[in-house]
Amino acid sequence: MKKTISRMLVLTLALGIASYMMAADEGSWTGWVTETHCGAKGDKEAHKDCAIKCVKEKGAKWALYNPEDKSVTVLSGDEAMMEKMAGKKVKVKGTMDKEKKEIKVASMEQWI
Repeated sequence: MKKTISRMLVLTLALGIASYMMAADEGSWTGWVTETHCGAKGDKEAHKDCAIKCVKEKGAKWALYNPEDKSVTVLSGDEAMMEKMAGKKVKVKGTMDKEKKEIKVASMEQWI
């Protein structure tokens, strides 16, 4: 009986760790810093002021738009850094939560 319970606990722990590893993915991504209201329309330098206004006044969240696969991913982290990079093509390093489709940003640099 104790062996069965021990094996079940080990299996449950292993499945929990595996599901966490699948949900969070560390890496880097490139794209345009925009926000969730405009998404793909924010892939230009001229969108900077609009993006800042949408985040500060309209409840939008910072996002990364990748024109290659047309994906929009929410960004979380240092708000000042994202505001500074709004409307720019960047390389983001951090951890992606695939279920939430959100990147927790560790660093961001302009990408040419």
